[in-house]
Amino acid sequence: MIPARENPFSTNRVLRERYRLAENEWGPLLEKLNYHCGRGALVGHKGSGKTTLLEDLMVRLARPGRRMTLIRLSAESPRMPAVFTPGFFAKLDANDAVLLDGAEQLSLFAWFRFRRATRHAGIVIVTTHRANRLPLLHRCTTTPHLLQELVSSLGVELTPDEAGSLHQRHRGNIREAIRELYDRFAEKIDPELSRRSSLV
Repeated sequence: MIPARENPFSTNRVLRERYRLAENEWGPLLEKLNYHCGRGALVGHKGSGKTTLLEDLMVRLARPGRRMTLIRLSAESPRMPAVFTPGFFAKLDANDAVLLDGAEQLSLFAWFRFRRATRHAGIVIVTTHRANRLPLLHRCTTTPHLLQELVSSLGVELTPDEAGSLHQRHRGNIREAIRELYDRFAEKIDPELSRRSSLV
């Protein structure tokens, strides 16, 4: 029996995979950010890789003297974490880069408050489902081929038909597609555990 940690779709393995942005696409993305005075949005539906791209962009933007702040919001935790007080935002200046993952969780009023609170920051980048809050930097999309490539990098081969079916079933949500594949392998690893879970 294979230990669950050896599931090719275990979280620790999947998190090592990065957003598939070609090296020659980074230049135009950063140029857009500069053109829009350090403001921009990474846009896409759920599971399209926005968070991963934001994390990769954070690494690209880091430099000596620049303070990087990453704020994560989600449907489960839609409120701004308590650490981000008015006092925190009041100290922002041109050396600060504020990255907000999950801007769609903010109400219109909360969004305007955030925009005002971060107006002195040198860089403000958000991820969101729609391109209506900051200038578009990059639109994250997925394809069956991308899913097939990602799964292959995790050591499992999918046929084009399998990748297409999986991609369609989850409406392009790569995260959910990977979750289904994890469950498939978990069932192979421990069918009795999987059977009990399905009865809960």
